[in-house]
Amino acid sequence: MSDTRPSRLSATIDLDRNGKHAGFVRLPHSVHRSAYGWLPIPIVSIRNGDGPKVLLNAGNHGDEWEGQVALGKLIRELRPADIRGQVIILPSSNFPAAMAGTRTSPIDDGNLNRSFPGNPDGTVTQQIAYYIEHVLLPGCSYAFDFHSGGSSLMYLPSSLCGRDPDPERFARSLERLRVFGAPIGYFSSKPQQTQGEDRTLSAGAMRKGVETMGTELGGTGKVTPSILKVAEEGIKRLLAHVGVYKGKVTPPPPVRLVEVGGDDYFVYAPDGGVFEPLAEIGAEVKKGQPAALIHFHDTPWRKPSLARFARDGLVLCMRVPGRTERGDCLFHLGTDYTPPRRVGVAQPASRKRR
Repeated sequence: MSDTRPSRLSATIDLDRNGKHAGFVRLPHSVHRSAYGWLPIPIVSIRNGDGPKVLLNAGNHGDEWEGQVALGKLIRELRPADIRGQVIILPSSNFPAAMAGTRTSPIDDGNLNRSFPGNPDGTVTQQIAYYIEHVLLPGCSYAFDFHSGGSSLMYLPSSLCGRDPDPERFARSLERLRVFGAPIGYFSSKPQQTQGEDRTLSAGAMRKGVETMGTELGGTGKVTPSILKVAEEGIKRLLAHVGVYKGKVTPPPPVRLVEVGGDDYFVYAPDGGVFEPLAEIGAEVKKGQPAALIHFHDTPWRKPSLARFARDGLVLCMRVPGRTERGDCLFHLGTDYTPPRRVGVAQPASRKRR
């Protein structure tokens, strides 16, 4: 059932106007230091007549910088003449988390990508999620959410999607992975493996009938030139592919398509201690191969605990911090996927929704 309650958030710009407009989403926030204050979440709208409407989002987790930097550069570069339709950009959607440099909000410890569909009367993070799902997403043709591994994980630069039950939409999703041009394009065959279930921005987009794509662009809590280049070039190709960007783009490099399936694709810490990886990111590993040792630095005479890979696969992701607790994700894998040949799939650039 659709929630029709109004959002308490409001934009300082008119999202229906043509042209390029920058401002803030105002989130009322009454605290000791500011009785009638509001949190300023940056938002930009670039619109030029009729055409697709696209939401670009980053900073869903505040310590994932690659998307935030790439969208900031895009904001400064794009002109209305470059656009057919509209691009709405939220470069740091969980603004309190981005300002703190943390995955979750320092105000309510909220994880924005586990807060959809949100609550207009809830916590700060729930109110942001509600505004995105119920105000920004309706009427969009596409929503693209740019993540990375943040402070606790490192990924091979990847684009990602879910395995849509509709074969035509799934084929379009895989094509967007190829167009974005990250070295890896992967899909999750089980939505729960993202640990977000139906609480993510992508899930909110699906509820609104909006086609979507995400990324995992590196991580370790920093920005690197090579991965930032993947993001910047990929975003422009993606916008051109869906028909909203009229500028020149570089051709996409080859993309390796892989699948992330069930629990056996993941390795978790069996104990708390110091994580010693026994495989490198990007390695091809085998079932039963040692994955990690967990050292007990408080009692160093104890034998380390051993974790093993539960299946063959490619190491897509590896934990960054040395200190770990039981249940922390240490690795996750992908397995190669060859999509079936399809004939007559509609080109997404022809889709128009307002």
